[in-house]
Amino acid sequence: MARIAVVSSHPPFSDGGHLVIARALVCALQESGHEADIVYTPQNRYGRQGAAYLANWLTDVGDSMGQRIDQAISLRFPAYVVRHPRHVCWLSHTMREYYDLWPRPILGVGVKGRIKEHVRRRLIHAADRHFLGPRHLQRFFVISQTVSDRIRDAIGVQSEALYPPPPPRPYRCDRYGDFIFGVSRLTPLKRYDLLIRALAEPAGRGVRAVIAGEGDDRARLHALARELGVADRVSFPGRIDDETMIELYATCRAVCFTPQEEDYGFITAEAFASRKPVVSSVDSGGPAELIEHGVSGLLCEPTPASVADGLRAISEDVSMAERMGEAGAARAAALTWPATVERLVLR
Repeated sequence: MARIAVVSSHPPFSDGGHLVIARALVCALQESGHEADIVYTPQNRYGRQGAAYLANWLTDVGDSMGQRIDQAISLRFPAYVVRHPRHVCWLSHTMREYYDLWPRPILGVGVKGRIKEHVRRRLIHAADRHFLGPRHLQRFFVISQTVSDRIRDAIGVQSEALYPPPPPRPYRCDRYGDFIFGVSRLTPLKRYDLLIRALAEPAGRGVRAVIAGEGDDRARLHALARELGVADRVSFPGRIDDETMIELYATCRAVCFTPQEEDYGFITAEAFASRKPVVSSVDSGGPAELIEHGVSGLLCEPTPASVADGLRAISEDVSMAERMGEAGAARAAALTWPATVERLVLR
């Protein structure tokens, strides 16, 4: 048995997939006989990233109350900067604004601001090249091949994809109902406007959807549904609890999740665990890695018309949904927390 610190940065008053991974990993480690706990480290706002990296580097997770901590498993930028002689990183993502989302952060910024951000990006890349390298880490995993490719292309560091299993919840499939389900933090990168626009396409007429979650994009999505005349076919229940989420997974026809280059996206794994197919896009990143087109779901072009065609096909053929749902369930069953723990724990 080992004492293991699961380390993740965490902005206050927020939640996200990194915390889902952290909590599930701690439970899996404990069920495997280890003693485990989460250590939260700072993740500062823009302009203060240097202070966050320094704070994490000064965080020594080798000891707690005079008792040795045998291993650290870090999950998120810049938590991988913490010091431990037995350190494994299972990275959800680096700071995307300085990687695949660049140069979006400097659009509309003045000359001085652009120069400052270019310098900051170079410093962050240099720091990540060191702290994600073999001189600092014993092993380096990432949550998808999308993240692995992104880091390799940007800073030349190699990593291995290790897909997280769905969070341990009582998933079930009650029926293949008459609506499409989507659930996420509502931000532009999740592209739920694609689903709403698909409902307005000729092929999407008659398709109903439920889009759950909160976020900066919610008001825009509401307005878009009204503008396109589909507000009577899409509902926005807002933030939902786990019980309601599981109920919606269990009773929907399929799940729609078409983000832009998503790091991983638990939604796909949770849909599969609920025996539901997933309609996604070819450029969705992590979801596209899990979905076998025509077998466990549909990978569409990121256009309203293409997504509408996918939704129509799966809405009109319940046997297709059932067949794909079974294939998705088999995919989810192959992702297990005991096997994940076996890869992450150093011997």
